[in-house]
Amino acid sequence: MDRLLKSARSSGSLNLSNRSLSEVPVEVYRNLDGIGGDDDKWWEAVELQKLILAHNSIELLKEDIRNLSCLVVLNLSHNSLSQLPAAIGELPELKMLDVSHNLIVRIPEEIGSAASLVKFDCSNNQLTELPSELGRCLALSDLKGSNNLIASLPEDLAKCSKLSKLDMEGNKLTVISENLISSWTMLTELNAAKNMLNGIPVGIGGLSRLIRLDLHQNRISSIPSSIIGCHSLAEFYLGNNNISTIPVEIGELSRLGTFDLHSNQLKDYPVEACKLSLLVLNLSNNSLSGLPPEMGKMTSLRKLLLSGNPLRTLRSSLVTGPTPALLRFLRSRLSQDSETATTSKKDIIAMATRLSISSKELSMGGLELSAIPSQVWESEEVIRLDLSKNSIQELPVELSSCVSLQTLILSKNQIKDWPGSVLKSLSSLSCLKLDYNPLRQIPSNGFEAVPKLQILDLSGNEASLLDGPSFSSLPNLQELYLRKMRLTKVPSDILGLHQLRILDLSQNSLQSIPEGLKNITSLVELDLSNNNISSLPPELGLLEPSLQALRLDGNPLRSIRRTVLDKGTKAVLKYLKDKLPEE
Repeated sequence: MDRLLKSARSSGSLNLSNRSLSEVPVEVYRNLDGIGGDDDKWWEAVELQKLILAHNSIELLKEDIRNLSCLVVLNLSHNSLSQLPAAIGELPELKMLDVSHNLIVRIPEEIGSAASLVKFDCSNNQLTELPSELGRCLALSDLKGSNNLIASLPEDLAKCSKLSKLDMEGNKLTVISENLISSWTMLTELNAAKNMLNGIPVGIGGLSRLIRLDLHQNRISSIPSSIIGCHSLAEFYLGNNNISTIPVEIGELSRLGTFDLHSNQLKDYPVEACKLSLLVLNLSNNSLSGLPPEMGKMTSLRKLLLSGNPLRTLRSSLVTGPTPALLRFLRSRLSQDSETATTSKKDIIAMATRLSISSKELSMGGLELSAIPSQVWESEEVIRLDLSKNSIQELPVELSSCVSLQTLILSKNQIKDWPGSVLKSLSSLSCLKLDYNPLRQIPSNGFEAVPKLQILDLSGNEASLLDGPSFSSLPNLQELYLRKMRLTKVPSDILGLHQLRILDLSQNSLQSIPEGLKNITSLVELDLSNNNISSLPPELGLLEPSLQALRLDGNPLRSIRRTVLDKGTKAVLKYLKDKLPEE
């Protein structure tokens, strides 16, 4: 113990976890003053900044904790505390407070004075409420209050506008107010499973950054159509509720990978929801009597669970058999009649141009165009231009006049050369999609033409990166899609893109992942599916607070057990983090 206390004098960090302590050592309250004895080099001492007292039998934290005024991290989890001292509010530097797994019955209102608090974990206690003063912690981004007895959330939490993760699983909540939900626009993860919620607030549609939504085991009877606004949603858990219908708007959630609706009251699955690119769809234990044939087109499905439904139109061997076989059967029932286009190409272009006058958006996708029509640069101030699924081979110089253009979608065309000179003139461009073109090498300085880009999709252009164009020229990039590029390694300068939120490297030939990925701390979604990756660097686990969706299916991963992989992103990152050597 003495050795630990002495080393903490110079490091500012003290770990006394698993020491069978019944109380906090008095030396700690004194900020370790005088620990060194006669040979104390007081001039080398630093203030205590990190104090870990987890997994002990401590029953009381004294008001003297106020003496540790430089404390940044305080972990008192897994003890026997029944209360916290008011002095907790006198720690101005405190950013992380973990008091989970104790016997605490109330949080003191003074917590609101801990103005620097970013992460607060009070889960697994005996709390019946959270203090409204917590709303004064304006920097709070991660709040965990699961497995308590909390019946409602204080409205003052609406002031915590930086909240990105909220976990209130296993409480007694009956409602999350519209006021609260509409204030938390930065939320990426919301877990309110195992409560008594009667519904989902309509304001959920304002959570455009939400990636994981877990509301299983509640009393929810419907999904609001406003869910269409949650366009980042990747995982949606609604099992064990009272839902009877799915809104058609759900089909617009293009990033949804897991949709769990088991043990509800569904009578049908809407055709519109067959547009989803799901990996897992759990419809078990509902009242489905049939499935739409269009479900056969959901070829991304790895797991479709249907047991416990009165399916009369399908053989039981199909229902319990492999998913691909069921999808093939459903496809065979689809009508082969293709819709005939009645409107001429010329009429469609004219109609799209008229619509663009008010919307500033021009959509000319799938019209078999071989060149960009002049109406595009004649439509002044167009902001979004969709020319996908055509046969366009080059960008005309006239397009340079569209200086207001922010989004340019050229997916699935015949563009062979990087249109650098035209792109250079589009000074407002923030989104460029050039996926699935026969694009040749992008010059090494090619990206310098588009320095403001936030979204770039080059998927399917296998030769485009051969010349090593510098991603460091794209410092504002937030989303990068490089699917099906035959990449054998991750381009090294991607690791310097510090604003990157989504990185898609699926369907390549990657064999390993650089540990430098840990430095992209803004990363929220990482798709590594369908590569040749056999192991992952443990350092990837350091992305655990921010990374919400890690896709790994279709890799020969031998270093991580299947049971861990099946539990999803959080479990995999925790497994990797636990593999890191102790500091």
